[in-house]
Amino acid sequence: PATPSPAATLVLIRDRPGGGIECLLMQRHQQSKFAAGAFVFPGGKIETDDNPDDAAAWCRGLEMATAARRLNLESAPRTALGYWIGAIRETFEEAGLLLAVDAEGRDVQVSAPRFAEYRQACQSDNRALWMMLQKEGLRLATDRLVYFAHWITPEDQPLRFDTRFFAAPAPVGQEPSGDEYEMTDLRWLAPAEAVAAGKRGEIMLRNPTVKNLLRFDGARTVTEALDGVRDRPVPTILPRIVVEPDGTRRALLPGDRGYDEAGARD
Repeated sequence: PATPSPAATLVLIRDRPGGGIECLLMQRHQQSKFAAGAFVFPGGKIETDDNPDDAAAWCRGLEMATAARRLNLESAPRTALGYWIGAIRETFEEAGLLLAVDAEGRDVQVSAPRFAEYRQACQSDNRALWMMLQKEGLRLATDRLVYFAHWITPEDQPLRFDTRFFAAPAPVGQEPSGDEYEMTDLRWLAPAEAVAAGKRGEIMLRNPTVKNLLRFDGARTVTEALDGVRDRPVPTILPRIVVEPDGTRRALLPGDRGYDEAGARD
């Protein structure tokens, strides 16, 4: 099987007027090599080599050891911290939303034209994130991220990712926008609403997206949604694909009947 690349994704949640919550979903470009046309959460590959040695100093409320312990990566603390940083960086690149605060702890606003330039620079070189933080005197709001899921692409896929899922409140006063490169459309949808739209064929949703949306179904507020997944055990989920006699492909998850047998066949 292909070796999965480390990746991070971020479920941004906001309160919906009238009650309930909604999550940001973005449509991947139709020419994407992975999940083309699907609606997904912002995210992508992480590149720990792009992070400076003092990266933790630019992360508010998160130490490298804590990140490593939470992700069960005590032997690779720098890689662990890279997942948290990558989730924020990728969200800025793809959605134009920046989870960061200034020296006084105030939320950054990204409406100024220079932040569009920073975003474009980050899309070309991940290291541009650190130039922006230093120039603007910002720190990443890593303390707002809640780690809640870990999925690995099935072994039969040629392009695989080892993805950590985080959730956080959507930054106040910022509006998301696609980059027309990786992400071409976006929608704010309640979890059950998104899943229903997927079943009707109105949007394309991948299995991990559906399963993780449903983790927040029924939450009445952002706080309730995040508290529902905070500090819970995070099992690694590696789906296994079986092909039925009629040619239909079906994904089995750990605990499903036939999962272990499918692994033995692989």
